[in-house]
Amino acid sequence: MTRLKLPLNDCQSGLFARQLKHELEHLQAGTLPLEQATTQGGQVDDSNISANVIEVREDGGWIRARLGIFFNEIVGGCSCGDDPLSVNAYCQIQVSINRASAEADFAVIPE
Repeated sequence: MTRLKLPLNDCQSGLFARQLKHELEHLQAGTLPLEQATTQGGQVDDSNISANVIEVREDGGWIRARLGIFFNEIVGGCSCGDDPLSVNAYCQIQVSINRASAEADFAVIPE
């Protein structure tokens, strides 16, 4: 699990959504399970992730957020000279944040 650094006391505020977006866009490469959302080759370039917070709700000791994630997928061998091609990709992810520990678990939401 990943430990987030954002304050968890007011998850319904716009400030929380902005902080969550910022923190997710700056996670260490490979933290989000984006490879599960690839459709053309399975390689993820997560150096330029953009996150949109769609919904945030409280669920007992958890904060659950649905996010739209834009990223690039690397498709190998489909252009001249077998150079890899980068294509835009999108998926939705649910993040479940434990209020007590700030540990977060990420899951791709199937289409």
